[in-house]
Amino acid sequence: MFEQSFKNIDNILHTDSGCGTELDYVEQTSWILFLKYLDDLEETKKTEAALAGKKYEYILSSEYRWNSWACPKNGGGKLDHNKSLDGDDLKDFVNNKLFPYLKRFKAEEPNTIEYKIGEIFSELKNKISSGYKLREILNIVDDMHFRLYEEKHELSHLYEAKIKNMGNAGRNGGEYYTPRPLIKTIVKVVAPKIGDTIYDGACGSAGFLVEAYKYLTENQAKLSSKQMEILQTKTFYGKEIKSLAYIIGIMNMILHGIEAPNIRHMNTLAENINDIQEKDRFDIILANPPFGAGIGREIQQNFPIKTGETAFLFLQHFIKILKAGGRAGIVIKNTFLSNTDNASVSLRKLLLENCNLHTVLDLPGGAFQGAGVKTVVLFFEKGAPTKKVWFYQLNLARNLGKGNPLNENDLVEFVELQKTKADSENSWSIDVTKVDQNTFDLSVKNPTKSNEVALREPKEILEDMKSIDDNVKNILEQIGEII
Repeated sequence: MFEQSFKNIDNILHTDSGCGTELDYVEQTSWILFLKYLDDLEETKKTEAALAGKKYEYILSSEYRWNSWACPKNGGGKLDHNKSLDGDDLKDFVNNKLFPYLKRFKAEEPNTIEYKIGEIFSELKNKISSGYKLREILNIVDDMHFRLYEEKHELSHLYEAKIKNMGNAGRNGGEYYTPRPLIKTIVKVVAPKIGDTIYDGACGSAGFLVEAYKYLTENQAKLSSKQMEILQTKTFYGKEIKSLAYIIGIMNMILHGIEAPNIRHMNTLAENINDIQEKDRFDIILANPPFGAGIGREIQQNFPIKTGETAFLFLQHFIKILKAGGRAGIVIKNTFLSNTDNASVSLRKLLLENCNLHTVLDLPGGAFQGAGVKTVVLFFEKGAPTKKVWFYQLNLARNLGKGNPLNENDLVEFVELQKTKADSENSWSIDVTKVDQNTFDLSVKNPTKSNEVALREPKEILEDMKSIDDNVKNILEQIGEII
């Protein structure tokens, strides 16, 4: 229904001087789609109120509703060209009246749709420089509807595709897009239930929360109204520091059926983990936290294990904020398992002593497009120490890449073997008592592949490079003396 509409919008944005990248296309499409969604939602609620014999109070005042400024209609239901704004008039209205008005809703109660309106429009601006091109886009979006299940399903599917394209186009694609086959697999293994609280402290485009919602709704015969209310308001929680990712995450959840997502725009790591209380904890954690060094000392003071590595701070946060008996599936760099620095050793010790790290999924290079690091997925339960770790090494007969991405079939064997933690050519278990109690090294070393070369430590590689450079320098000096 809407695939061509999305292409037409992208084509218009491509010719606008204010939008230069795929990230801009998604951001600008998002705020327009959001306002159309809001209009459809208000009309649906008005109809429901009328059927119940009640009067509906609109969220937006009449001047700022879709049918007043975006696409006013005549008596025949067609666009009223006498009332519709265009060119500079439209652009001035959006920039100087609409956005400032919508920002004011940030004063409302958090976790309401009103608050989300305020946050979204406080974090972005209209980048479409041509009011005439904005008019074209509004006309296209006006033909999209959020009423029927089929319409919402297709819109959510197309929006996911846009997020994927944005992730692939951006230098830091992993911030926005974790491969959906991997997310689905992690959700299957962690297996949340209705009534569980599900949290992602680095939610990006909310892929984990969306897939968990789909898992919970698609694996139930029929949900009661009470179960739907629990899913809508008391199940999914997220935090995201980056404005664009936050906006996309909210929009992604809305398009998948969560009306007022419990996503907060904040720096998760700015919270001192000693301040986390029982009421703050969650049953399930699903996350792919950002990797990278450079976290300042003021942030590191919030954690008992000081490190500049972002993902290691997030892992401490996740362990602390998980309820006793809670379950987690977390993506992290594979070097976490073997690094010998004090922070890595202390963190592995903390994880093994406080949680049951029952499964490690070792992913091949290329699983994350645009990311040059190898990753593993840690599956653990909080409350009892680890006794045995089951490893699964995903060995594929092909190289992963943009034209050959990870798919769900690649992970079928893992999901099946994980149920019983069975040994195979690609899987094995280790007893934690046999792990070096000084380093807690958990390197992935497949015992069925004895000819496999263990990856060297970065420090060792750098020392070798320095030694080679010194040798080259000496040789060049000797040649210089001869000449």
